[in-house]
Amino acid sequence: MAAIAVRAALETHLRHEPRKASRSRIKRSRGVRRPQYRLRVDDFRVFHDVSGATVEVLAIVAKSEAES
Repeated sequence: MAAIAVRAALETHLRHEPRKASRSRIKRSRGVRRPQYRLRVDDFRVFHDVSGATVEVLAIVAKSEAES
């Protein structure tokens, strides 16, 4: 089930507006060069960079692992 939710979020949020920061979904990383953004999907975090029209997914990790 988690894989389906993550895939749907990638399609919905990263395909159309990967830089659109919001309070609950996408946040821009501060103080680090990479990753530029973090997408929250249930108990998972998708770290990604955006360069022009290209979105590079760097990692998909559980929330508990994202803090480290």
